[in-house]
Amino acid sequence: MPRTTDHRQPAEALAIQALGYLAEEPERLARFLALSGLDAGEIRSAAAEPGFLAGVLDYLCADEALLTDFAASIGAAPAEVARAHGELTGGHWQRDIP
Repeated sequence: MPRTTDHRQPAEALAIQALGYLAEEPERLARFLALSGLDAGEIRSAAAEPGFLAGVLDYLCADEALLTDFAASIGAAPAEVARAHGELTGGHWQRDIP
């Protein structure tokens, strides 16, 4: 069964929130940029590339403390972020799952 944009759009929106969260703290953003190989001037163009938003969530999901802090900052469970990551990487995600 093909994925629909009904599920992908909320996952992308959450990934954009995650990117904003990373950008709020220079240290968080610097580490993300260093590991991604990007510089700050490339983020906007990179964000338009397929897979970039999934990469943002992949980065968050790989660091439990960062994931937990981000999820708390948006009032979500870490599992919700993981489901969004799954949706962007080929899994399925439903925002209303507890």
